[in-house]
Amino acid sequence: MADEPKAARDASNWAKPVSELRVGRDLPSDAVNLNVEGKRLSGLAGGFGKMWQKTYRVVLPAGAVTPTELVRVWKERFPEFWPPGNRFYGPLTGIAPGEVAVLNLAAPARTKLSTGIMVLYADEESFSFMNPEGHMFAGMITFSAAEEDGATAVQIQAMIRASDPMYEVAMALGGHRKEDKFWHETLCNLAKAFGIADAEPTMKKVCVDRKRQWRYARNIRRNAAIRSGLYTMAAPVRLIAKPFKRRKQVA
Repeated sequence: MADEPKAARDASNWAKPVSELRVGRDLPSDAVNLNVEGKRLSGLAGGFGKMWQKTYRVVLPAGAVTPTELVRVWKERFPEFWPPGNRFYGPLTGIAPGEVAVLNLAAPARTKLSTGIMVLYADEESFSFMNPEGHMFAGMITFSAAEEDGATAVQIQAMIRASDPMYEVAMALGGHRKEDKFWHETLCNLAKAFGIADAEPTMKKVCVDRKRQWRYARNIRRNAAIRSGLYTMAAPVRLIAKPFKRRKQVA
């Protein structure tokens, strides 16, 4: 039998186009799916702020792990390498094209930012995410590994712009530093999984476009941080209403 055309094989690595995101799985009771279900993806062209390319890298010594093995483990155990306090509610089968995951991220004032990701692409040596509207960023982030002079170079590259004016201000006031620290810790945790305790990730940041797209300032009406904050503030109301909902269901 003839080999399957390469284009057909490559097509299987891409997610199918969707108009709205669907989580498609039962979530734990503590997960907040507030800004994912029914939302659209947020592409780079529809973001508000300056466009940034941010590249985080770490090189693991020769013999530590091959690129394909590292990416396989990364996809299967992705949330394990995140800093504490952040939750990734993804499929039990790991990262695969078209899969949607709910994220509950640590935020100020002991709140949780409810957002999510969709796996846009995944193969043996890389995978890429996009976020729903309302997320901090519009754009895409790619995780990959490749051989480099016999060693394994691990990379996280984000091409992003803040989704709305509020996020743009927040990033300027420390959000970029917080994001950089997040991915720095992620790469260190990943390196430790392969026996490298003293990894030293590097970061390169380039402003690709300094213009702000003011026509997308209205994206703020979908801001996941605002919606998550209001949801947290309404927790006492939901707690009081819970017994009445149960009675109505029984009736």
